[in-house]
Amino acid sequence: MNTINIKDHSVKAVIDYALFWADSTLILGQRNSEWCGHGPILEQDIAITNITLDLIGQSRNFYQLAARLMNENGAQEVTEDSLAYHRNERDFANLLMTELPKGDWAQTILRQYFFSVFQQLTFQQLIHHANSDIAAIAVKSLKETQYHVKWSSEWVIRLGDGTEESRSRMMMALDTLWMYTGEMFTIETADLIDHTALKASWTSQVTAVLDEATLPMPSDCYMQTGGRKGVHTEHMGFILSEMQYLQRTYPGAEW
Repeated sequence: MNTINIKDHSVKAVIDYALFWADSTLILGQRNSEWCGHGPILEQDIAITNITLDLIGQSRNFYQLAARLMNENGAQEVTEDSLAYHRNERDFANLLMTELPKGDWAQTILRQYFFSVFQQLTFQQLIHHANSDIAAIAVKSLKETQYHVKWSSEWVIRLGDGTEESRSRMMMALDTLWMYTGEMFTIETADLIDHTALKASWTSQVTAVLDEATLPMPSDCYMQTGGRKGVHTEHMGFILSEMQYLQRTYPGAEW
């Protein structure tokens, strides 16, 4: 799908920001869905599946907003489905962290925690935004995200302060994921929030949980970026190949 030329910069900013969140929650939901039927115990299998459904529901809300604004500003027949299933890799603006392989349970948990805290703090700002559509999505999403933070933080603490094996796996997850956390705070022209306050709050909240989990706060390192500009890891193409196969093979297919 080619980029739509939106002349109104304020409208384009909302579209770009909605697509950032739609893409990030969709891709993370797709990754988390790989745990369905494979969770460590039945209760947690159901929990991660429900979180996945929440993320995909959030992505739908953001896609619907983006599609409506695009259609009102010159696009033709853009839908939430076409945005999800008919754009190429370079068109997606999701965070790189969301497209990484699910890894083991420790990596899935830690990624979910990092991302959910980022969501929670962002939505707390967005519920007061002047754009009523963005604010409404944030209000609904915040209720879900608060549970995601609670659930994932409890697991971070349980694994970090658990057995020697679970702590070792959490340390490996930290080594893998930390270099992708900086991208959450890169400032884009489409951003609608205060990134300085967001980063400070995120760092404080994450540090407190890692301390409780007896895990060291990682030192500063080079941060991987590019996802928001369409430059992705080698994993992204494989995700889209699986996720988009049906619509690419049978365009317009519906249940």
